[in-house]
Amino acid sequence: MSPSDRSYDVIVVGGGPAGSSTAALVTAQGRRVLLLEKERFPRFRIGESFMPATWWVFDKLGVVDKLMAGRFTRKHSVQFYLKDGRPTRPFYFSDVDPHESSVTWQVDRGEFDSLLLDHAKERGVEVRQGVAVQQVLFEGARAVGVRAEGGGGPFEVRAPVVVDASGQAGLLSRALGLRRIDPNLRNAAVFTRFEGALRDPGIDAGATLVIHTRNAASWFWYIPLAGDVVSVGVVGPIEYIIGSRRADPQAILDEEIALCPALQPRLAGARQVEWVRVLRDFTYISRRVAGDGWLMVGDAFGFLDPIYSSGVLLALHGGMLASASIDEAFRAGDFSGERLGAHGPRFLEGMEAIRRLVYAFYAPDFHFKKFLDRFPECRAPLTRVLMGDVYRFPVDGLYRSMDQVLELPGYKPLKLGDEPL
Repeated sequence: MSPSDRSYDVIVVGGGPAGSSTAALVTAQGRRVLLLEKERFPRFRIGESFMPATWWVFDKLGVVDKLMAGRFTRKHSVQFYLKDGRPTRPFYFSDVDPHESSVTWQVDRGEFDSLLLDHAKERGVEVRQGVAVQQVLFEGARAVGVRAEGGGGPFEVRAPVVVDASGQAGLLSRALGLRRIDPNLRNAAVFTRFEGALRDPGIDAGATLVIHTRNAASWFWYIPLAGDVVSVGVVGPIEYIIGSRRADPQAILDEEIALCPALQPRLAGARQVEWVRVLRDFTYISRRVAGDGWLMVGDAFGFLDPIYSSGVLLALHGGMLASASIDEAFRAGDFSGERLGAHGPRFLEGMEAIRRLVYAFYAPDFHFKKFLDRFPECRAPLTRVLMGDVYRFPVDGLYRSMDQVLELPGYKPLKLGDEPL
């Protein structure tokens, strides 16, 4: 039986964390959900490090036990290294909240995404992999279904609600011209994995490290994974990382490692086990989160610079908030953009709290130690943001203090609508 032969309440385009979580939560409301994913899992994805606040969505989904039983590395903290190689004091998440949610995971995304998609299927979502959605179907301004190809040929399937979780491909945002790129956060990442790299002892063994290069033009992530593997990548303005030198990604990575004194001892004796990949890490959001019969979640709606590993957090929380809006839409029999996008301002509030700290990270001459020396009372709320705990705790006090010592050139708060970023 093809999907076009059945009746669905919701069609989800994309099986990543945003799509899988949205689909599972909507199915739990008693709705019939079809999820279409163009790739076959497991697949490679970058974004291995989680913020601790993902735990609350994992708990709601019912996957905490599966994550605990997996072979994923436990993450207790994040630590920053200055351009001269000196480390700051680690930000231990349990110092702020001793709850089990304060210890999170470093994962292989291929394994993790498969776990989440399989869980959605177990919960009753109809999952079709190897099916590429080519177009969202509209009647007037209202989305009514999708046209897709796979599993034997092209087909159309309809539903009152279409959820675009197509990731950075942005099926709807591109088709409707909704995407806005942040002109101040146009970065690129060059990355690979090493085996046998140095790990710190004890609870620091799984810490995410953020390491500046000597010229402060770029920074490295250092993420310990299972199997004695470490994910290593360098991030910087695309004009610097790619535009000003040879196009060979391996040469770019080698040159940047040579500029990073704190990283070199960690990689001494390590063996590179994957080829070098390159990604554009442009920050962007869409002008709208929803319209009549459709809404966007995860990277399909917006993406933040990877400095704080916020991608999966925003995908999961966006999916959780969107599922509540979808439930209310069915209860009211109202599938307008206003109803389906009711969660948009709340979601954007958390995204903006993290984005503001992204801007602070890239501000010239700003670093956390200097700020906390002056405002030691801000260590707890700053740690909350680094945990991604931006939907349960207010962070206004942190930014009032930050405003006293920091200007953010070009910064504008995020808003829905046509205003440029």
